[in-house]
Amino acid sequence: MEAVKRCLRPPAHAGGRALRVRCWCGMWRLARCLRRSGWGRQLCGAAVARLTVSAGSPAPSGSPGGWYENLAQSTPVHWAEDGLVALQAAAELPWWAAIVCGGALLRTAVTLPLAAHQGRLLAKLENLQPEIKKLAEQLRYEVSVRGKQLGWSEKVARFHFKKNLQRIITELYVRDNCHPFKATLLVWVQIPMWVCVSLALRNCSVGALDSEVQEQFSTGGTLWFTDLTAPDSTWIMPVSLGLLNLLIVEIFASQKLEASRFQKLATNFFRVLSVVMIPVAATVPSSMALYWLSSSFMGLSHNLLLRSPTVRRLCCIPRTKSDSDTPYRDIVAALATKYGFKK
Repeated sequence: MEAVKRCLRPPAHAGGRALRVRCWCGMWRLARCLRRSGWGRQLCGAAVARLTVSAGSPAPSGSPGGWYENLAQSTPVHWAEDGLVALQAAAELPWWAAIVCGGALLRTAVTLPLAAHQGRLLAKLENLQPEIKKLAEQLRYEVSVRGKQLGWSEKVARFHFKKNLQRIITELYVRDNCHPFKATLLVWVQIPMWVCVSLALRNCSVGALDSEVQEQFSTGGTLWFTDLTAPDSTWIMPVSLGLLNLLIVEIFASQKLEASRFQKLATNFFRVLSVVMIPVAATVPSSMALYWLSSSFMGLSHNLLLRSPTVRRLCCIPRTKSDSDTPYRDIVAALATKYGFKK
C-alpha cells in the first residue's frame, strides 16, 4: 500500500508539462505496483463480481422491463386476477370457458352501455351537420359583408369566419349535449380494461400469481389449445383474431358517411394494427389469445346488434339520415361490392 501511495504522490515543484510527464510515469509505476502486489487481481475480481450481481438483479424502474413488470404487478391487474379466479371458482367452469365468459361479461356489462351512449352522441352529431352547414353559409355571407365595410383582407376575413364558426359549433354542442370528446369515453374505458385483463392472464400463465393456477392453466384448455400457458402453434386463433378485427374495421368503413381525411387515416391504421396483432397473438400464451378472440367476437356482435333499428329505438338513439331499415343486408352488399364477391 505504501508503494501505491508513493506512486501517486505528486512532486513538490513541477511545471505544467513536467506535471503531465510525472502523472504518466506515476500511472505506469502504479500499474507495476498493482501487478506485483496482487491488488490488480483483487480489483478485477471485485469488478467482475459487482457486474455479475448487477446482471442478476431486477431491472430498474426506468428500464423497459421495469415499467412492464410494475404494470403487470399493479393493483388493477391484481383486481382482474382476483375476478378471474372468483369467476372460475363460482361457476366451476374449465379455465378456457371462464376466460370466454369473463370476456363476454365485461363486454356486455361495461362496453355495451358505453357503445350505446357513443351511438347516441354520434347520431346527434350527424343530425347537427345540416344546421352547422346552414349557419356556416350565413356566417360566411355576414363576414364577407362586414369585411368589405371595414376593408378586411382575405386572411383577416378567414380568421374571423373560423373563430365565429367555432364559437357557434361549440354552442350547438352544449345545447344538444353532444361534444365529440364524450364519444371517446368508450376507448378510454375499453383499452385499460383490455390491458389489465391481458396482463392478469399473462400472470396466471407464467406463474406470477400462483403456481397452482399455472398448473390449472396448463391443463385448462380444449380442442387444439389444451395448454393455455403455451402459444397457439397452429395459428388458428391468431389468424381468426386478425380476420375478425379486419371485419370490424371494414364494417365501420362501409357506413354511408363521407369520411374525413383523419377518419381514412384512422381506418388504415386499424387495418395495419389488425394484421400486426396476428404474429403478436401467436407469441403470447393461448389464454391471452383466447381472451382477445372472444373479446373481438363480442365487440363485433355488439356492433351488429346496435345496427338493428329496434335496438337503436330501445337505446334511445336518434334516427339519422344514414340509418337503414335493412342494415345487415346493406353491410353484406357493401362488402360484396367492395371486394368483388359479386358483379
